[in-house]
Amino acid sequence: MSSPSDDWSTRHSVLTTARRTAALVNALDGERPDPAGIAQVLRSYGEADPIRLTADDIAGMRAAAALLREVFAAESADGAAASLNRLLREHTGPLRLTSHAGGAPWHPHLDQDDDAPWAEWLLASSCMALTVLVWDRQRPPGKVCSSPSCRIVFIAQGSGPERRYCSRRCATRERVAAHRRARTAVRSGGAEQPPGRCP
Repeated sequence: MSSPSDDWSTRHSVLTTARRTAALVNALDGERPDPAGIAQVLRSYGEADPIRLTADDIAGMRAAAALLREVFAAESADGAAASLNRLLREHTGPLRLTSHAGGAPWHPHLDQDDDAPWAEWLLASSCMALTVLVWDRQRPPGKVCSSPSCRIVFIAQGSGPERRYCSRRCATRERVAAHRRARTAVRSGGAEQPPGRCP
């Protein structure tokens, strides 16, 4: 049987925190994110009730999410590290340990205190998790979907081929579109040359 601290560690692991970051960056991307929807994302990643989000909280979190999107858009570990170093330098406090007055196991924080505003907490906790993933894997921690019609960010993980799309749906849509473009080019008599080949 697992102890309460084991459950807490699973819910707040580096990978879970990074996935929460991606989920919040996506949820906060719209014109008017719904506070109830954002609160539900937070709950689904282990944040305890009550979660009260004001319009100012949402505005601050949207600004933080826009900054974090730059890390997901980085093409290399160097680019991700440069973005994270800038965010850490300009937007987070010094590394500290907290147990939230004994309510949780000891863990690191980069926000100023345990009652920091939601935006500061989001940026600091996300920077921490994404930094550890760059350190651990020596590659960007995530990606923006390669489909031009999709803005979803996701955490890239695993040892297989690097993912380009957020979902099978986007990957299939882009494969179908590429196939249609190729068929249209052949029908019009202007078949495209294979990449790297001279005409």
